[in-house]
Amino acid sequence: MVEARIGVIGGSGLYQMEGLSKVCEVTPETPFGPPSDAITVGELQGVPVAFLPRHGRGHRLGPSEVPSLANIFALKLLGVERVISVAAVGSLAEQVHPLDLVIPTQLIDWTRQRPKSFFRDGIAVHVGFADPFCGELSGTLAAAANGARANLHTSGTLVVIEGPAFSTRAESALYRSWGGTIIGMTALPEAQLAREAEMCYSILASVTDYDVWHQQHEAVSVEMVLQNLLRNAAVSAQVLRNVIPSIPKERRCGCSSALKDAIVTSKDAISPDAKRRLGPLLQKYLRS
Repeated sequence: MVEARIGVIGGSGLYQMEGLSKVCEVTPETPFGPPSDAITVGELQGVPVAFLPRHGRGHRLGPSEVPSLANIFALKLLGVERVISVAAVGSLAEQVHPLDLVIPTQLIDWTRQRPKSFFRDGIAVHVGFADPFCGELSGTLAAAANGARANLHTSGTLVVIEGPAFSTRAESALYRSWGGTIIGMTALPEAQLAREAEMCYSILASVTDYDVWHQQHEAVSVEMVLQNLLRNAAVSAQVLRNVIPSIPKERRCGCSSALKDAIVTSKDAISPDAKRRLGPLLQKYLRS
């Protein structure tokens, strides 16, 4: 199977990645079913990259239908070590305007019905998630995004809601009172699963609207989001072209050993089926 060390998950408005050479499509089989769509693997300036459209080409999957378990596991099978997620978000802060870019540093999980871990059915694992994004990868992404034709924010809290409906005005006010900076529907469980898979993970968030809290701006609508998505997509694509060749080969963060002290279940108590099914995640910790 082809391999790539860098993975890109394209969000709303970004369903393919331009500029790739030596392109092929693969659909790895995972214990969690198929990923959202075929994964495009190619080279960008000589760097192997795997691109996966989160919602499927044609935007067929709603936020709660995205098979995040299969998506992250499939990227793991391809050898991906770093994942850059591109996502459309709403702003919860006065200083963050539509068409701005945000590289968030924190998450608040307000989802309710999504499977959030690879580890269940007889194996207990508790990964550290205090800092949900890889600081090393986010720093590299920020440096590449500085040259983009957009206002860039390199910190902030992303509130993740279930969707698919947008917020009520009361909910939007609540999220602002929590200190939320931006709001979206897809960063979780993606970020947590990436940590369990020992991948570096960072988000390039494109702001499309002010959600529904801003009295001087109209409430978010699909038409508004789509209009700004088209404008944001070109900027996001340029940032990706800038950042991928600049990512160092070696990882010096702790993401690559996230499971080292996180597996609570003793090796002898893990079933053969779990060892086989989760081998790509566990194998280096199950060796005698």
